[in-house]
Amino acid sequence: MANQKTLSMDTASLRRHLHGSRILPTRQRMEIASVLLARPQHLSAEQILETLQKAGSAVSKATVYNTLNLFAKHDLVRTINVAGERTLYDSNTENHAHFYNLDSGEITDIDAIRVHDLPLPPEGTVVEEIDLVIRVRNRPDS
Repeated sequence: MANQKTLSMDTASLRRHLHGSRILPTRQRMEIASVLLARPQHLSAEQILETLQKAGSAVSKATVYNTLNLFAKHDLVRTINVAGERTLYDSNTENHAHFYNLDSGEITDIDAIRVHDLPLPPEGTVVEEIDLVIRVRNRPDS
């Protein structure tokens, strides 16, 4: 699984990292990875596409979505479903939870949280991951 150590890589390191994750490092995949894996962050596919287009890339929306799904499948990023159909891609793949502000759209990592009294999973299965997003709103007087 990727972790904080994989962030802020140079091009050669990023290429080796993609190869190590069994992902062919095409030009488009390298461009997308360089944006998303630049630092710990939560970005939507649209934000990544906009960043790439501003930098002069001709990558398509479909390529961005397909690449992000591939990265998630290979544990390079985590997907976070925050509001209905809105999905963010988290470059921090360590286990952690999130606060999501419904008013501002801001998402914040929560590093330490304990889950007590977790029910036993169905027979023949094991818990692989717990996704926790705590949705908050701004106070009316704020």
